Amino acid sequence: MSFEGSTLVDWQAFQRARSELGTGFVRILGYFQEDGYKSVSAVEAAVRANNATALVIPAHTLKGEARQFGAEPLAELAEQLEMIARGCVETHDTPDEAVPHAAKLRPLFEETLTLLLREATPLQQRRPVAGGGFGRRVI
Repeated sequence: MSFEGSTLVDWQAFQRARSELGTGFVRILGYFQEDGYKSVSAVEAAVRANNATALVIPAHTLKGEARQFGAEPLAELAEQLEMIARGCVETHDTPDEAVPHAAKLRPLFEETLTLLLREATPLQQRRPVAGGGFGRRVI
């Protein structure tokens, strides 16, 4: 599954979060990465186990954290899963409807995370050293 990068992240919201979080931004993004993988795995496990109750909290957590970084499509998918789960808890039903949504979750999370991390920690372009530099022969 491929998503267009410009539509996965609201870059204005991302920059706002970066500005508000200041020096803690990269650390908080790291928490999002760690917690996000845990939430995605918990969602997948809950769907496999047909356990709507176990689906609510990880979907809710992922929704909030994704919104913090401007990852709106990911937040919307997590919200759909959360709403399905909450409805199933109320009706004492299994979350069968969540299966196709859960199948999209990991690829969307990983692609979104890649974009967020790339923007947060861009590699500096290296310029060749004048005169060849170490390991480069001057011709």
